Amino acid sequence: MTSGHDGDKAALRLAVRRRRAGADEATRREAADRHAGLVGAVLDLRPGAAATVACYASIGDEPRTAPLRAALAARGVEVLLPWLRPDLDLDWVRDPGPAATTGREHALRPPGDRLGPDAVGRCGVVVVPALAVDAAGTRLGQGGGSYDRALARLRASPAGAAVPVVAVLSCAEELLPGAALPRETHDVAVDAVLLPDGLRVLRGQPDEGEPAGHGRS
Repeated sequence: MTSGHDGDKAALRLAVRRRRAGADEATRREAADRHAGLVGAVLDLRPGAAATVACYASIGDEPRTAPLRAALAARGVEVLLPWLRPDLDLDWVRDPGPAATTGREHALRPPGDRLGPDAVGRCGVVVVPALAVDAAGTRLGQGGGSYDRALARLRASPAGAAVPVVAVLSCAEELLPGAALPRETHDVAVDAVLLPDGLRVLRGQPDEGEPAGHGRS
């Protein structure tokens, strides 16, 4: 039986997927380039402490991350990508570059030596996919629970409590007002969202919800 919350999430997932599927190629490229242009704001969330950043290889209609990954690498940042295990938990590999992560299988399981699920704990910033996020930081994923486990592991690591988690959204409509999404006990809130028009900090700042800077599941 599906709870009311589960039904609401399913409807919202469907709505976001349909909107993303309707975006044209020029809109997708522009959003990806704008996200990449905000790399400095992302790193400034942990000044001097973001030598390694977790990101992800986008698939399907997800906001494209290849330009953001390239921008991080151009600044000398080590980028880790998730490797989806059969149990839907996440291992991690060093980013082999966009050319090596084309196609769904290589995006979900990038080539390279696996570093272990705990490797996320060495990251200074963690960038995650999302279908939507509300102003309280609750994230709507694809429903598989992969990032729920990875983010719980991050928070349990020695320095994990201080690591900002940033969700990538394709447009402002995916940032929902208030506490619009139900938060389950296993949900780990995100601290900021990366939109094409800026990085918006949601938690841990005096001016909650004000823009900072301009410009898998």
